[in-house]
Amino acid sequence: MDYKKLSELLFPNIEKTTEYYEALYPERNLPEGAKVTRLGPSPTGFIHLGNLYGAFVDERLAHQSEGVFFLRIEDTDDKRLVEGAEEIIINSLRFFGINFDEGVTSKGDIGAYGDYTQSHRGEIYQCFAKKLVEEGKAYPCFLTEEEINNIRNNQEEIKANPGIYGKWATSRNLTMEEIEEKLSKKLPYVVRLKSDGDLSKSDENIRRIKVKDAIRGVLDMPENDQDTVILKATGIPTYHFAHVVDDHLMRTTHVVRGAEWLPSLPIHVELFEKLGWQPPVYCHTAQLMKLDEEGNKRKLSKRKDPELSLDYYRNEGYHPKAVREYLLTILNSNFEEWRIANPDLDIEEFEFTTEKMSNSGALFDLNKLNDISKDVLLKISKEELYDFLKNWADEFRSEDENMVEILKDRAYLEKILDIGRKEAKPRKDHIYAKQMVENISYFFDSMFKIEDEMPKEAEADVKVILEKYLESYDHTDDQSQWFDKIRVIAEELGYAAKPKDFKKNPDMYKGHVGHVSTVIRIGLMGRQQSPDVWEIQQILGEAKVRERLSNFLK
Repeated sequence: MDYKKLSELLFPNIEKTTEYYEALYPERNLPEGAKVTRLGPSPTGFIHLGNLYGAFVDERLAHQSEGVFFLRIEDTDDKRLVEGAEEIIINSLRFFGINFDEGVTSKGDIGAYGDYTQSHRGEIYQCFAKKLVEEGKAYPCFLTEEEINNIRNNQEEIKANPGIYGKWATSRNLTMEEIEEKLSKKLPYVVRLKSDGDLSKSDENIRRIKVKDAIRGVLDMPENDQDTVILKATGIPTYHFAHVVDDHLMRTTHVVRGAEWLPSLPIHVELFEKLGWQPPVYCHTAQLMKLDEEGNKRKLSKRKDPELSLDYYRNEGYHPKAVREYLLTILNSNFEEWRIANPDLDIEEFEFTTEKMSNSGALFDLNKLNDISKDVLLKISKEELYDFLKNWADEFRSEDENMVEILKDRAYLEKILDIGRKEAKPRKDHIYAKQMVENISYFFDSMFKIEDEMPKEAEADVKVILEKYLESYDHTDDQSQWFDKIRVIAEELGYAAKPKDFKKNPDMYKGHVGHVSTVIRIGLMGRQQSPDVWEIQQILGEAKVRERLSNFLK
């Protein structure tokens, strides 16, 4: 077979050489040990937690080593493309603090190794496919869809591994004359890798490959024997081929991707070998798991778990710092220990390593995220909390009249957001924006409502308790004076001045002072549980306190 002639026959329009592209994309001039990483999402309109999980690893590896992190859009699967998806990807990742040094941006490409969109790089892939054909390492395959289905059915019947390889790869044996005849008839074809692998041998004679994974250690796997498609009939490359060519030319040093790509690793290793290139360091991350209702682990599901989508966290209003902090707890096993030792340091100070990553399922726990979010938001100033809440409302609640009322007085809202956060044991009330709005809603008339029932011990005295409270209320009282007056009201009405007295002698009292103060709390806030009532009253102001309780008595 004259492979040079075959390559010219298949790629008559490809004039540039592989040497041209090697010179166009030279080795990067970076410090020793610097890592070059990339995120390569498909623009399907759905960006999920797994993308952010991987992006965080990419970003940390690159920036901690003074390297480069770039965004490449992998859009070779044209059936799944969604218009505007690139903008969604860029904006979502930016919101969570993932910033790229190079690649696709909303204003065009940045960097010297583009174009960074795979659908714009067709000539490059065809050039390297032509090289493989010229060297006898790839060939045109004319198998029809019907023929491939027949092969698959035959393989199922005899329990053979599925795929095009060995005797099933019939186009391997075509002569130049047969190929020319098929081309003259304009029969569609794909270009397949001509694999050297042979898994039909006995186990001890099968060649195995060893690949050092930065997370999983040395992987020992059987070599590839599949004549995998590298160019589709449309001339568009498959992911297998495109990412190999791009990662080499863009000088990627580390590829972070999910464990679902492990079965394809032998194909990728063979492609790198056939092209004469050193493969990057692969980092196969653990799949994100969650516990089901029975306590069993299962993969996060797009259909079952809304929390898989990044939109979930943006719609709910999770602060990006909280999400980043939580991701580090499941990415590196030593992060929580580091955080305890360094409670006030920025997470950028944490030394992230792939060696501390789990190679089994990473367990995602929304409750733990909420707990971490409480700690993170506690350290954020009231001014930043206001800005965060406003930005969230502008994006997700722009037509909500309640949000207009909440945000109209910045000083008032900042006082509300800061309640109890400066105490020796500070309150951790805030989790995410939607919850924050619900949590502070009683401060605003348009959202105020009575949510809880009065304590049974004081049901009969609600009216008289509130009347006496209003009679004695003095907005200038300090916290001690204020509570002394409540204690006097309680004793006058037959309630114990201390809860422990009621507990010791329940028959002597109607209830205790806590039941009396709960009546006041519900009258003012509509809830049995809230931050300190005295502090809330100071923020509401005397007129609002009197108005609330008077309205309750009507």
